Amino acid sequence: MSKKRRGLVILLAIAVVISTLGFSTVGFAKEKPITIGFSVPSLYFTWFVFTKEVALDEAEKLGVKVVVYDGMNKVSKQISDIEDMIVKGVDGVLISPINVKALVPGLEKLDKAGIPCATFDRKVVGAPFLTHVGADNVEGGRIAAIYTVAKLNGKGKIIELQGTPGSSPAIDRGSGFHQVIKEFPQMKIVFSETGQFDRETGMRVMEDAITAHPDFDAVWAHNDDMMMGAVEAIESAGYDLNKVVLVSFDAIPDALEAIQEGKIDATIEQHPGKQVREAMRYLVNYIRTGEKPPKHENYVIPTLITKANLQMAEKYGEIKK
Repeated sequence: MSKKRRGLVILLAIAVVISTLGFSTVGFAKEKPITIGFSVPSLYFTWFVFTKEVALDEAEKLGVKVVVYDGMNKVSKQISDIEDMIVKGVDGVLISPINVKALVPGLEKLDKAGIPCATFDRKVVGAPFLTHVGADNVEGGRIAAIYTVAKLNGKGKIIELQGTPGSSPAIDRGSGFHQVIKEFPQMKIVFSETGQFDRETGMRVMEDAITAHPDFDAVWAHNDDMMMGAVEAIESAGYDLNKVVLVSFDAIPDALEAIQEGKIDATIEQHPGKQVREAMRYLVNYIRTGEKPPKHENYVIPTLITKANLQMAEKYGEIKK
């Protein structure tokens, strides 16, 4: 073989090697595993445990890894968790923020670090985020109020157990409920205090409410956990559950069983599984393709769940038949 021909063969071999290496590098980049930081206010709450399970299931379907963080119902802990995600170099964050404003610094840090963030259920006001997927909590509050008004024929005294102050669900659910009630002069909210979305706190607040207003006609709780605590207090005080109207929010299995047993009247299903799956899909798709979600904010319409349509609840399959 001539020196010239040998030289061409060597150059061709080098080109093939470079091409192969280049292709491998690109292929490796495409196959690099995606890690999502998943943060909720507190895994003490039944509702957020369910969302965690959905997030892990959806992540497996999408082929991504999820690192779960428990905010322990403390803003400082959730912000600290965000800082940990940044240090760990996650590719994206899916979060349900404790407070609409207090988490702004955390989301700003994510934005500065170039880490896309999607929120679900609860949102943040005044901070950058990729997308939000949540229930229309204002409409959910309206639905609960309309049902309560109908059950009481437009006349009655209501005890309200509010959610965590400053959280978007508490603000919006309360707002929607009040919008409707104020249109009925003979409907009065005689007691309204926070039960912190917590079952034990809900029971204690309900005990105080019964002491202050023993002649109540209905209880409106911003979530099912508080309502389940309230039911304990109402039963312990000797009331007939069939003579008061009890309406709450979230459609957790305990509440669905209570509806089935005739202990509470209704709950509002906000489709948490759908919220988490859609938010996760938007986030992962953006990380992989750079394509932004079609809408910055996406809302799921809540559903009133009573004994008549119990099977429509997302978690119906988890209750004892």
